[in-house]
Amino acid sequence: MGIGASIFLIALGAIFAFAVEADLGWLDLSVVGWVLMLAGVAGLLTTLYFWNSRRRPVVAAPVREDHVVAERVVPVQDDQVTREYREVRRPGRPV
Repeated sequence: MGIGASIFLIALGAIFAFAVEADLGWLDLSVVGWVLMLAGVAGLLTTLYFWNSRRRPVVAAPVREDHVVAERVVPVQDDQVTREYREVRRPGRPV
């Protein structure tokens, strides 16, 4: 659900909960309005949470030579040295 749909549900729920005074007998429109408002707020919070986690800037960690996880591998092919670097990602950090 997006921000627009969440705001629409909140507005529609507020209209049903506070502005409409119809008696349908088997359906209480104020309860329907409160349910729609809660669904809209839940959708809005979920959307904002995912937008916030997606838009975090990625900051490159400083290179520390004293904290080498694996030695660099230098394969030799036909008397030519090819340098190969491997990137090691630590668990628990967002990429």
